[in-house]
Amino acid sequence: MRILLVEDDVQLARALHQSLRSEGFTANHVTNAKSALLTIKTNECDMLILDLGLPDMDGLTLLKNIRQMKVNIPVLVLTARDSIEDKIKGLDQGADDYLSKPFDVNELIARLRVIERRLGTATTSTITIGEVCLDCASHQLSVAGQVVELSRKEFMLLKVLLEQAGRIQSREQLESKLYEWGEEVASNAIEVHIHHLRKKLPEAFIKTIRGVGYSVKTNPSIEA
Repeated sequence: MRILLVEDDVQLARALHQSLRSEGFTANHVTNAKSALLTIKTNECDMLILDLGLPDMDGLTLLKNIRQMKVNIPVLVLTARDSIEDKIKGLDQGADDYLSKPFDVNELIARLRVIERRLGTATTSTITIGEVCLDCASHQLSVAGQVVELSRKEFMLLKVLLEQAGRIQSREQLESKLYEWGEEVASNAIEVHIHHLRKKLPEAFIKTIRGVGYSVKTNPSIEA
């Protein structure tokens, strides 16, 4: 799940960025509407957290422009404008949710999880493929009903592979995900983590596409 955070308060954005990454989200931050529009046009995000008090354009105007672009991207408005009228205006302009500052980061994460359930293969916080079940909220993996311990990086890599089931993920793409989560990546880190993951998963669950990358077969069984 790639989240674009549009927030001109750098200190707040930095704290949010860290919280999002710790919850397994991929987060990118921009401080103005122009950069946000460019990122959205290049299809580099799946969800938007939007502050309304931007330096180059009012956030509601940006939201209106996004909806006129016919871009089907969920938007959570995060703003100090907390009146009922402001909330109604934001929702009428096309926001999927509206959270007023100050806010509890746990509530923000919970609301993002609700939106995440509507998107892609991650239609719920739990992704199930065959005997493999990954709970993205609790970071817990179970295989054939048995809980399996994962390191943080193993969880991140498995989450990406499951969310992109049926698609090949190159080594570079997987490395990029770890970098986005704020992780240091050694030269052979992906191969090492994939090797450890395979020991914890059913045989041949993760396929190696020689010279290209890794893939998990698509399975329609995704449970609530």
